[in-house]
Amino acid sequence: MIKTGDTLPKATLKVMGNNGPESFETEELNDKTVVIFAVPGAFTPTCSAAHLPGFVTLFDELTAAGVDLIACVSVNDAFVMDAWGKSANAENLLMLADGNATFTKALGLDKDATAYHMGIRSSRYAMIVKNGVVKHLAVDNAGLKETSAEAILALLK
Repeated sequence: MIKTGDTLPKATLKVMGNNGPESFETEELNDKTVVIFAVPGAFTPTCSAAHLPGFVTLFDELTAAGVDLIACVSVNDAFVMDAWGKSANAENLLMLADGNATFTKALGLDKDATAYHMGIRSSRYAMIVKNGVVKHLAVDNAGLKETSAEAILALLK
C-alpha cells in the first residue's frame, strides 16, 4: 500500500470533457498541492450524503489553505462520475473515473466488494499530495473520521 513519502504511481484516469471521456494522467498533479479522496462508489449512501458534499462545502477553505486541486476518485466510469459530480454541485472538483481500478490497485487501496455485487472497488481514503509526493494518507474502512473534508482541512491549517 502507498504510504507517506511515496510518489504517486503513473496512471491514466478518465474525466468527462466537452466531447466525452478524456484521459487524465496522474503526472499532471506533479507541480501542485492536491487533495485526492476516493470513495467505494458514486451515488452510494455515505459517499453521496457526507464524503463528497464535505469537499464541495469546504472547497473555498481548502483552497485558501493552499490546495490547488481537489480530486475525487472512484472505480466507476467517466459518465457516472460526471453525473454524480453534477448532482452534488461538485463543479469545482475534478471527478476522476478509475473504471478498471488501475490507479486504485497501483496504490494498493483496492478492495473486493464482489459479495455486494460491486466487483473491485476502492477503499475510502484521502491524501494530501505535494509535487507528486504523498504528504498524508488516511484510510477509513468504516465511517469518515480520518478521510472527511473537515479532517483534511484540520491538517492543512
